[in-house]
Amino acid sequence: MPVDILPIERRHIAGFREVLDSVARERRYLAFTEAPPMPQVRRFVLGNLRSAAPQFVAVDEGRVVGWCDISPKTREALRHSGILGMGVAATHRGTGVGARLLAATLEAAFASGLTRVELTVLADNAAAIALYRRFGFETEGLCRDYLLLDGRAQDAMIMAKLK
Repeated sequence: MPVDILPIERRHIAGFREVLDSVARERRYLAFTEAPPMPQVRRFVLGNLRSAAPQFVAVDEGRVVGWCDISPKTREALRHSGILGMGVAATHRGTGVGARLLAATLEAAFASGLTRVELTVLADNAAAIALYRRFGFETEGLCRDYLLLDGRAQDAMIMAKLK
């Protein structure tokens, strides 16, 4: 059975938090080391639903195995842009799930009127950087020692795609 890419719904909140937590606990890809508490995750998702912010999940046999969201900026001069966040469970990486999530989320973001999507990615995350480049993201800068985790400083890249 194929993995479905779906706009997030209330019923996906717990699964979204679960996959976010699993990726965060890997301590390799996100600035989180664990998912935020459930009330905070619920507020985030419900806020996205209220504002129609693009947020998709990958669902495999009822289990959320990935997500992609674009949080539009709220200041008047920045409302044309949003910040991308995504992750895929270790069990589903390398299967095309991330590309499908990214394609759906970007399509929804640009259809909603956004003209710029930006992201921050750790500089040693070659697979993610390659995916973003394949979708037209360009490097705009390098943040040295962006993250300090487990005594190790890591650089991050700022990337963006314009409509």
